[in-house]
Amino acid sequence: MDDTRYLVYGLYIIAFAMFIYGLMGLTGPKTAVRGNKIAAAGMVIAVIATLIQIRDTGNWILIIAGLVVGVALGIPPARRVKMTAMPQLVALFNGVGGGTVALIAWAEFIETDGFAGLDTAESPVVPIIVASLFAAIIGSLSFWGSVIAFLKLQEVLPGRPISLGRLQQPVNLLLLLGAIACAVVVGVGAASGGAQMVWIIAVLVLAGILGLAVVLPIGGADMPVVISLLNALTGLSAAAAGLALNNVAMIVAGMIVGASGSILTNLMAKAMNRSIPAIVAGGFGGGGGTGAGDGAGAGEGLEGRTVKATSAADAAIQMAYANQVIVVPGYGLAVAQAQHAVKDLAKLLEARGVEVKYAIHPVAGRMPGHMNVLLAEADVSYDAMKEMDEINDEFARTDVTLVIGANDVTNPAARNDPSSPIHGMPILNVDKSRSVIVLKRSMNSGFAGIENPLFFAPTTSMLFGDAKASVAQVAEELKAL
Repeated sequence: MDDTRYLVYGLYIIAFAMFIYGLMGLTGPKTAVRGNKIAAAGMVIAVIATLIQIRDTGNWILIIAGLVVGVALGIPPARRVKMTAMPQLVALFNGVGGGTVALIAWAEFIETDGFAGLDTAESPVVPIIVASLFAAIIGSLSFWGSVIAFLKLQEVLPGRPISLGRLQQPVNLLLLLGAIACAVVVGVGAASGGAQMVWIIAVLVLAGILGLAVVLPIGGADMPVVISLLNALTGLSAAAAGLALNNVAMIVAGMIVGASGSILTNLMAKAMNRSIPAIVAGGFGGGGGTGAGDGAGAGEGLEGRTVKATSAADAAIQMAYANQVIVVPGYGLAVAQAQHAVKDLAKLLEARGVEVKYAIHPVAGRMPGHMNVLLAEADVSYDAMKEMDEINDEFARTDVTLVIGANDVTNPAARNDPSSPIHGMPILNVDKSRSVIVLKRSMNSGFAGIENPLFFAPTTSMLFGDAKASVAQVAEELKAL
């Protein structure tokens, strides 16, 4: 081993340590920005180490061009994207990672003349071929699956499940078996010449169609779990590509992403009281809309039931004389960009001696930690953000709970109605509060497309309108008291 290889591995070790330290920083809003910068610096070091490693064989014009294009395409959307669109950006960036891995596997196939020209001096051929084909299948699946997730989150495609009904799972199984069969043909070298290229393309195409077929039937309510799962798959495919290329940085970074994504996916599935296979099977979540429809007032609700409308003045009076107010944020808060208005309202309440807390459901919003990020942006204290298990016992002692666009995670049907599609899913016990004020644009159902009985409860009042404007009006009424 020459001195250069010592340098490369030394830089890799530093980069890995920075990855892990940066990941630790992401556990809280106060350290998240610093942790992200540390992990990014680690990636810069890993890239430098890789460039040193390939200094004699790399095509520097293509490498520099790739870096320039990547920076040009990556930085502008990351800087300009609104917080409401952050889940879409995460899904898209994750998909790009999976697509890159698939292209790397294809490039390796071409470079080694169908894996026939592999250099076997340092490592056996079979593990390299298996790792490359695994990376091709999972990378392509992750890319196209993430594209569908992006389109659903962007509402280009409907959030409701799009499936072939009973044929969906057999079709998915055939696509998976087809991709594996084509990979076996490539791996054993059963074809030769141009035929080999057809088979590797078939692997990528079948895996890509499988990615489309898996995510299309998944409803909007499961999208946070899907994003996490696709992220884990991208990490695993990157690790496999690293094995094929003998690149330690890709192996370690991929395993970190794959392991953390897998753990998060499992935790979120448990928070919904659903298994990961059941989520992947799809068919749940009707995509009832974001609540952006026409405003509705008091009167007839769904199935002939009535809802009770309230005003900003009445809401202000209720909260002004409360001992404790709990804010339950949901996607409606993100759409309205109401986090700063909510923070201002909380300051006014706290100045009057009212204790304000924030109840965070694990799958609120459109991606893991969505609500935490929004509230942290408004400088809400991390100590005031309470996870579901920590806050649920507090609702029975709470005078007013303010629900802002959180439909599905506050639905008491999950606890009371065995026929409900979400029965058994742990929810925030909002309905146990003495009084509930729900901020919504209309009576549209949540992203899962399921009606919420909370809206018709005798202790619930509906404050219709844009969440940011409604919160600002309540704040103004509070100042006048």
